[in-house]
Formats: sequence, C-alpha cells, structure tokens
Amino acid sequence: MSSIRVGVVMDPIAGITPAKDSTFAMLLAAQERGHDLHYFEQIDLRLLNGEALGNGRKLRVTDDQDRWFKLGPVTKISLAEFDVLLMRKDPPFDMEYIYTTYILELAEARDLLVVNRPASLRDINEKAYTAWFPHCTPPSLITRSEDNLKTFLREQEKIVLKPLDGMGGRSIFIVSQKDPNTNVILETLTEYGSQFILAQRYIPEITEGDKRILLIDGEPLDYSLARIPASGETRGNLVMGARGEGRELTERDRWLCSEIGPTLKDKGILFAGLDVIGDYLTEINVTSPTGIRELDREYDIDVADMLLGAIEKKLSG
Repeated sequence: MSSIRVGVVMDPIAGITPAKDSTFAMLLAAQERGHDLHYFEQIDLRLLNGEALGNGRKLRVTDDQDRWFKLGPVTKISLAEFDVLLMRKDPPFDMEYIYTTYILELAEARDLLVVNRPASLRDINEKAYTAWFPHCTPPSLITRSEDNLKTFLREQEKIVLKPLDGMGGRSIFIVSQKDPNTNVILETLTEYGSQFILAQRYIPEITEGDKRILLIDGEPLDYSLARIPASGETRGNLVMGARGEGRELTERDRWLCSEIGPTLKDKGILFAGLDVIGDYLTEINVTSPTGIRELDREYDIDVADMLLGAIEKKLSG
C-alpha cells in the first residue's frame, strides 16, 4: 500500500517506556511500512466552527531506549486530512476523554478511520461491558448500593471490588465474609452510595495469571500474556509488579474470543484486549490495550505490524 498519513493521540511521548509501550510499537510498525506519522496530545485538539482541528507535529521514532523520538514544528492540521488516527490516550475514562471522542467523531464523519471508533470507546466501559456477555463472566454485580453488595458477598463468600473508571489495578479490593474492613471499603469505593462499582466472584486461578488476549478486528492472536501477581499481591497488572509470561490460547480462550470478537468487530473496535482469569472474562479493554512488546519478544512476532495490516485492509476495502 502507498504511504498513508497516520495521526496518534497519546500521553506525552517523552514519558513512555519504549521497551514496554504498545503505542510506540504501533508507531514503529507504521513508520517501517513507510507511513507519515503525526503526533497529538489532548491539549492539541479542538473544534472550530464544526471542524476537528489539531496542532500536530511530524514524528519520527527510533527503537532506542535513550532517544526514541523526534518531533517537528507545530502545524495546524484538519484531522480529516489523515487516513487513520490512533486514539491511544490512557485512562482515566473521564469527561475529558469523552470530549476528546466527540472531536474525533466529527473527523470520523468526514471519512477519517479512528482506531478505535469514538462512539464505541464511549459505549464500551471496560468493566461494565462484560455484562453484555454474562455467559462468559464469573457471577457479577454492578451497583452503588452497599446492601446489594453485602448480599452478593454473602452469596459468593469472596469477591473482587473495582471502580468502573480505574486502570492498572488501582483501587481493586478483595473482600471475604467477616472481613472487618468491609464497610469502609464499600463506603470508600461507592462514595457512600453515590458511585457505581463492579463486584465479581473471586477467581482463585488468579495465582496462575491474569491473561491478556489481544484481538485484531475481532480475531485473537494465538498467544496471550499471562500477568502473574508478584509475591504478596493479588493483582495481575504489570504496573503493580506482575510478571508477564506468554501462553498459547486454550480451547476455552478461543471460545471466549468467538463469543465476544464479532461484537467488537461490528462496533468498530479494531484493537482490543480481553482479560481472562481461569475460564472467565473479567474485562474488555478497548481504550489503550497493552501487551504488544512483551508478546513480540517472547514469540518473535510483530503484533503491531499485524494491526497495521488490518488498518491498511480497512482503508483499501
């Protein structure tokens, strides 16, 4: 395919860890394919008289842990001039994130391919959207009622509690019956009944790893990245010290993907990450899924290049 214009909206590139960063892997793959890269942060975007604009800078990347990027001068650009824009801003999924999707959606209406589709980024809360697939999840409850949560705890005996807008294992609690801290945990997470949270039955297989399964246009890779909690931890998040270990997909993993992947594809989610513990889906990551570089190193593959191939197919088809 001839050269295309690729924009990326991300957190400050100077603050990333290149060896671990999935967005950086995508940029390397796009550049290797001969595509032009342009860099934006949220502050660079705006709507002016119904047009989505940005203060973009041409970007060159190098797979070097000391000097990994070079930016050109700032140029005012209409986002509709790009062929594809990668929305890779990390959570929190707050109102500023939603406002950003409005800007991108207006450019999308003028034939810009946004990965992932802005409306679907709004619709698919990474924890709440698992409720659309109850046959794939452990027993789960979304509520802001402390009484409902206590009833669920009595029924399940041991549960995991999560805020709906968190990431990276932040503010995740495991609670058992008769835990003396139950009341204060529920009060803190729900802010005294004013915020919805997710409760799921505790899955003991977390000790074997929280598997991240990457899907490209609804189809899974053959491998997952199992994030094995550090000693004394229960959270399978790399940022919390978990150890990453590659695994081939199991038959159950593939079944979960077959149940969820087609829906994500129909909703314009070109790149997603399913979190699976034991036999159960626990989260559906669509905002900024990670794990590319770890899988690349373990299996000598190029996940980002596969993604760029799928993007080029979309643009040409």
